[in-house]
Parts: sequence; C-alpha cells; structure tokens
Amino acid sequence: MKKGVAAISIIAVLIGGTFFLIKQPKYLNKIVEAVAGKKQPITIRIQPFEDIPAQVSRQLLQEVKQFYPNTMLLPPIKLPANSYYPPRNRYRADSIIDWLSGQTDKNSVTVGITGNDISTSRGDIRDWGVMGLGFEPGKSCVVSTYRLSKRNLHDQLFKVCVHEIGHTQGLPHCENKTCFMRDAEGHNTTAEEYEFCPKCKKVLEDKGWIFAH
Repeated sequence: MKKGVAAISIIAVLIGGTFFLIKQPKYLNKIVEAVAGKKQPITIRIQPFEDIPAQVSRQLLQEVKQFYPNTMLLPPIKLPANSYYPPRNRYRADSIIDWLSGQTDKNSVTVGITGNDISTSRGDIRDWGVMGLGFEPGKSCVVSTYRLSKRNLHDQLFKVCVHEIGHTQGLPHCENKTCFMRDAEGHNTTAEEYEFCPKCKKVLEDKGWIFAH
C-alpha cells in the first residue's frame, strides 16, 4: 500500500491525552486500495419506474448498499413508451434495457425496477415472461416484481437484481445452486440463493468491485 493510502486506513484519535487507533471498515480500505491501483469501481444506479411504491425502492437501496456500498437511488420515471407490447399487455424487457443503456455512463450499471409484467424472446417463443433480464455484458438490466411472491418480496427482488447486474458484468449462469448467478430455468429459486460463489465473486473483484463484506 502506498504511503499516502496507509495514512487513510487507520485513524488516530486523541482522548484524554491517550491515542486510540480506529480501523476503518474493510470495504473502505478496499476503496482506498482500488483508487491507489487506479481501479474505478462501478456505481450501481437503481432506477424505479413510476409504478413501483417508494418504500419498495428504498428498501432495495438499503439491501444493495449493505452488499455493495457504491449504490444510489434515482427518482422514479415513466416506462419508455416504445417498450409496451399491446398483444400481451406487457413491456418488452430488451427495449427497456436499450433505453436505460442510453442513460448510463461507462462506469455505471442501471437496474430498472417495475411492477409491470415484462417479457423477451426465447428460442421460438416470441414473448416469454421473465422476472428480470440482463445482457452479458451490458450497462443496464431490468427486474419486475410481477412474478415475485408478495410474502418475501424484498428478499426476492434483491436477489433477482444482483443476478441481472451480474450478467451485465459478464457473468454467465453458475452451476452452484446457492450462487446468485444460478439459472432459474423458468422457476423462482431465490429461496436457495445466498451469495455470489467464490468463483463469481472473484470475477467481479477483478473488475474492481468492492463488497461491503
């Protein structure tokens, strides 16, 4: 660690004539190390659409920040009009992603959150309903609460979000059944997912990701 960086890692506090050394949280040390190594960690931008209750987006922000501190919440906006698919009363996930990508700089990833049903094409199926979609790699993704259970909505929403964000970072589906990058294969498997497996996490850390733990 460089001399200027080491001074930031430990803070000396003088109380009653005695010095106390206070270590900063590990993720702050990692941020300092990333800056010293000229890595620029991405910013995760949570973009709620107007149909999402404010409490849902705020809760999501809190959960993602505990996991990945460099996260921000944007003001709600309307879904792009060209993404609406009248035959099924759905919104095309790929069209939403294209639109969000145009609003996202190269050092950020935007995850759009909606309560409307979203879909994409899959093989011969023109309109396949999904919980979320993220291109591998990409600058944006989108997640819908439409197919999530209301009983544990916040936990599911968080896990689907980090799954799709993982795709934007180039992560494919993972064979580890407890990894966030597990392939749901048309089912909701979030109850069995707990973290990025060591292999997937290493890929993200090599890209400059800084985790809170």
